[in-house]
Amino acid sequence: MSNYFAHESAVIDEGCQIGNETKIWHFSHIMCNAVIGDKCNIGQNVVISPAVELGNNVKVQNNVSIYTGVKCEDDVFLGPSMVFTNVINPRSAIIRKEEYLQTIVKKGASIGANATIVCGNDIGEYAFIGAGAVVTKEIPPYSLWVGNPAKQIGWVSEYGHRLNFDSENKAICEESKQEYKLEDGIVIPVKQ
Repeated sequence: MSNYFAHESAVIDEGCQIGNETKIWHFSHIMCNAVIGDKCNIGQNVVISPAVELGNNVKVQNNVSIYTGVKCEDDVFLGPSMVFTNVINPRSAIIRKEEYLQTIVKKGASIGANATIVCGNDIGEYAFIGAGAVVTKEIPPYSLWVGNPAKQIGWVSEYGHRLNFDSENKAICEESKQEYKLEDGIVIPVKQ
């Protein structure tokens, strides 16, 4: 049996899997068949729709709705009031539940406050989406995106710091001291 905390105002439907040490706060709703890993934090007024999957140590800030079709891998950060969509062309009078597009947020990625992720666009490992950005395309690992529509303005380390590549296409994270190299538009951590 899982050992998690849920505030008394939270609603958890039958059939959910919730991992150990996860915390679910005020007025949040976890819908049927959602899977939430260990040590997650689900803020206030969060909706997790049916069959959504969250890995371990996922942080979901206040006022986020995670719709069917979304999967977040381990260590993902979802900022306050950020938005996932689930249908490309929604219409109130037309039922399109069979048209939900999958969106995967890969390990360690962060999505800033009030950002919008248009469905069907995966977010790469350790990518960083700035506050208010509107993502309309696939996001490469370790990339930094801002604006509407979102545009890439650089690269970030696993610790979320800007990477400044030198003439040999090498950079070092200022906090972790991890070295990275940039090859053919792909950031690769150098094994130490």
